Amino acid sequence: MSELERLCVHESVENVVPKEAFVEAFADLDVLAELVGDDGRYNETDAVATYRPRPEFLDAAWVHCVRAGYDEFDTDSYRASGVSLTNSTGIHATTAGELAVSYMLSFARMLHIYRDHQNATHWYTPDYDRPFTVEGKRLCVVGLGTIGRGIAERADALGMEVIGVRRSDEPIRGVSRVYAPEELHEAIADARFVALAVPHTPATEGMMSTAEFERMRDDAFLVNVARGPVVDEDALVDALDVGAIAGAGLDVFETEPLPEDSPLWDFDEVIISPHKASATNRYHLDIAELVVENVRRFRTGEELKNQVA
Repeated sequence: MSELERLCVHESVENVVPKEAFVEAFADLDVLAELVGDDGRYNETDAVATYRPRPEFLDAAWVHCVRAGYDEFDTDSYRASGVSLTNSTGIHATTAGELAVSYMLSFARMLHIYRDHQNATHWYTPDYDRPFTVEGKRLCVVGLGTIGRGIAERADALGMEVIGVRRSDEPIRGVSRVYAPEELHEAIADARFVALAVPHTPATEGMMSTAEFERMRDDAFLVNVARGPVVDEDALVDALDVGAIAGAGLDVFETEPLPEDSPLWDFDEVIISPHKASATNRYHLDIAELVVENVRRFRTGEELKNQVA
């Protein structure tokens, strides 16, 4: 059994969860959980839960990134130092799935438009042919990992026709057909909604750009709950300007916070949320559950869940 004496919660976790509540979530853990700042020092009996990296974390035994994206962490340094690095992927199926479906329902039932008119105390009546139902509409989910499956399952429950794009052709519950990545254009061509749920990698950066928007239907909506750089924002703005697509629901952006001068703020048919797909009042408990499981695995010498280095 590997020795573990402290679970150090770095104060940077407050970027996604209340730091005190996160520490309290480990009250029943038989390891001391304490909040630490940038002046913390660590050794091989310490585990660290953090939002961002610091050089001194490489003195600990294991570091957990409280977010799914770990781009800022130098995985080569972790491997060279023999320090395990884990992340918080795999816990966002419900939260991100619900947000993606919420975008689609809002676009179909015009909730965002009605709220805009409510703010102007305007009794608004849309054109007869504008509102529609999501039932029977085709959704293409690009990326069928945890988040993509979460979107697909909820869309299927609403009666949507769900297709997907992923490397493996393994059947996925609720997904009627799976396309290979090189078939992306074919997959998105007839979809009313295209939802992105891929990680940010060199292969996925800018994967939705001018050619893809031209391939989509002009009444189709883009949904991005993945990572901002997978969408070429300049190309997206151009596509919205000329009506190549109908709109977009965006939770992530190339630059965050989204700059005030971004044209994306000004489109009626764009819904913007501030990278909060995972945000619920129990998100700290979801992450803590994953950390507790890895504390157990670390102490018994099992492979850590979500180990990335």
